[in-house]
Amino acid sequence: MAKSTKTPPLNKKNNSKTSENNSWKVTKQHKIVFGSLLVLFSIALLFAFVSFYIYGQEDQSAVNALTNREEIVQNWLGKFGAFLADLLIYNGFGLAAFIFVRLFLLTGIYMIVGLSLRKLKNIWFWDLFVCIVLSVLFGFFATSAPELGGVIGYELNSFLQDYIGKTGTLLILVFGLIIYLIFKLKISPEKIQSFFNQTKQEIKTDLATSSLIKNEKGGYNLEEFAVTEEEDSIHLKINGSQFEINKEALKPTINSASNINREPINKPLAMEITPIVPPEIVAPVDTFVIETAPEEDIIEENLASRLVADFGLFDPTLDLSNYKFPTIDLLKEYSTGGITINQEELEENKNRIVDTLRNYKIEIAQIKATVGPSVTLYEIVPEAGIRISKIKSLEDDIALSLSALGIRIIAPIPGKGTIGIEVPNKNPTMVSMKSVIGSAKFQEAEMELPIALGKTISNETFVVDLAKMPHLLMAGATGQGKSVGLNAVLTSLLYKKHPAEVKFVLVDPKKVELTLFNKIERHYLAKLPDMDDAIITDNAKVVNTLNSLCVEMDNRYTLLKDAMVRNIKEYNDKFKARKLNPENGHRFLPYIVLVVDEFADLIMTAGKEVEVPIARLAQLARAIGIHLIIATQRPSVNVITGLIKANFPARIAFRVTSKIDSRTILDTQGADQLIGRGDMLYTNGNDVVRVQCAFIDTPEVEKITEFIGAQKAYATAYLLPEFVGEESGINLDINISDRDTLFREAAEIIVNAQQGSASLLQRKLKLGYNRAGRLIDQLEAAGIVGPFEGSKARSVNILDMSSLDQFFNNEQNN
Repeated sequence: MAKSTKTPPLNKKNNSKTSENNSWKVTKQHKIVFGSLLVLFSIALLFAFVSFYIYGQEDQSAVNALTNREEIVQNWLGKFGAFLADLLIYNGFGLAAFIFVRLFLLTGIYMIVGLSLRKLKNIWFWDLFVCIVLSVLFGFFATSAPELGGVIGYELNSFLQDYIGKTGTLLILVFGLIIYLIFKLKISPEKIQSFFNQTKQEIKTDLATSSLIKNEKGGYNLEEFAVTEEEDSIHLKINGSQFEINKEALKPTINSASNINREPINKPLAMEITPIVPPEIVAPVDTFVIETAPEEDIIEENLASRLVADFGLFDPTLDLSNYKFPTIDLLKEYSTGGITINQEELEENKNRIVDTLRNYKIEIAQIKATVGPSVTLYEIVPEAGIRISKIKSLEDDIALSLSALGIRIIAPIPGKGTIGIEVPNKNPTMVSMKSVIGSAKFQEAEMELPIALGKTISNETFVVDLAKMPHLLMAGATGQGKSVGLNAVLTSLLYKKHPAEVKFVLVDPKKVELTLFNKIERHYLAKLPDMDDAIITDNAKVVNTLNSLCVEMDNRYTLLKDAMVRNIKEYNDKFKARKLNPENGHRFLPYIVLVVDEFADLIMTAGKEVEVPIARLAQLARAIGIHLIIATQRPSVNVITGLIKANFPARIAFRVTSKIDSRTILDTQGADQLIGRGDMLYTNGNDVVRVQCAFIDTPEVEKITEFIGAQKAYATAYLLPEFVGEESGINLDINISDRDTLFREAAEIIVNAQQGSASLLQRKLKLGYNRAGRLIDQLEAAGIVGPFEGSKARSVNILDMSSLDQFFNNEQNN
């Protein structure tokens, strides 16, 4: 009897949705079957056409009586073949109908191999064009051989002759040939001229470099030479090569050296020449030997130079050469563009700061204000002898006197001899993404991956290079602008980088933050080959994606090693200069940006499985163009571990609730004193910069993605290498005799509790952890419990005890 296990019932609603989605989807198997059918049909069509020209006249009556089964035909494909051949050849295009055999064959091969079907449109168009032209051409012979041009060719030819005559028809056909040569074969007068010029130049070069040419008799024709006479022989020097001529061979024509005409010889002179082999020169041991570059390297360099000279540098954007970057009009302007300065507020705050410090006997020598979008920086210079720590300890007192939400004291300001006091504005100005993207600093930024985050306190656009960070850690409490910050980062790259230059891997456990970017999947997103959606919302799939990025990282390092370069920029420059051969596996490498929202949720569900690849990518992926952006709203130490923090020097902190959280992100306090709504601190391992993050709303992101998604895209998203996970160490073919004696009892406990965990077996059976773990492995091998799922308990595949008894009975019978 076959082994039967009862599985949990599936949701009927989900079943119906799945069947609806799969009903219209064309799989690879469908393409292979249909492609094979087309290939076989093209072969059958070939036999039908060939046999038509042999037995066509005999089968003419059978074509008219197709439904008569008693009618005998000679066509190799039977009555159907006779009908097809008569339709496409006699009543169709004549001899040109053989082009249909090629078309169906190529279409089938393309579908079987899995090549892009878009190229077939071009092939079908031009082949049908040639078919019509040939049919009209053969229409001239319709009276003597109607099978050559067919009815279509004859009728078109007659129609043209009625209006423009034979000469005009021939000129039309010649014009069609010119169209085919220019648009299909890409032949132009310049190419023809350059071909003849190049051939002529090569012939000239060969004639100039060869100083002697062998004649039919085996001798040599001499054009220029110098003569030196000795007793028995005459020495000739031809273009640096020495030859010895025996005087005996010259007796019929030359008696002495004086008889030799030293003027240039117009008529070639044939003679036997014995080259003088120069003596071998042995270099002393203590001399230096200068080694030249290997011949293969010189050939490759010359080939690369010629390719660049002929075709120019390789352009990775050619596949989407008509791609247009989003226009700035898609963004919304939320303010007038300038900052409103309230002079009364500035003066009032200045007086309160001075009075508060004077109350603690701290005199101020100078004070000035710098107004920003949401915060005003007051720079003070204390009198001599005042300790900075004393001013810093008055933070809460100054906040009390100003009635401000949060005061941040920078003592001292790096690079300046002043102390800074940041005071929030009563009426903050919103920084729009449009003003940041349209700024000259961003538009003229010569960076690999420029990111416009917002504006600083001095109202300057803050632009950083993700490639130099090289990874970014973002943290902040809920509703403080973290998701808007992620959208600002992605929008900056969309406005600056072509789809061929950067790809995104988006992880969105909340399932709502990054879904708008689905529309640009085939332009900018990267995914695993077996994934339906490019944006990952299932935490179980994140582990495979991260490990796949590790595989991609290792593959890229192998390419860098073969190309003898150190980073992705040098590699791509070398590839663009055509110094790397694509046949050796080399390709243009786009930057890959991994964006993970709600990293804390991943750590809670997957734990070490996520932390290890994240740390590995953070350590190694910088040089090969993979950059990480991780966002979390729970920046505690057990989420952002020391291993991760060490590899994320660039950090952005939005408002958090405690100084401990601020130190966890920035290694310093200050994030707890922010005012929220996009107010953030940025550090890259040195100074901390306060920035008002640019605001971009959901409708703006939607407009940008729709603008990009409406344009021509790649056939699929950028495919990451498949990751084959390691086995869990469980032998799925465990012999029944090798099972633990408590196996059945353990199975009953698991089925009754409907929870597959080793700790449950430890408690119920009073076992140690190792034995309980082995029992769980055996239960998984038997199919009673499901595979390991991180911190979750294993699923139980058997629902009740009766099903378990039936399972064991089936095993015994087998």
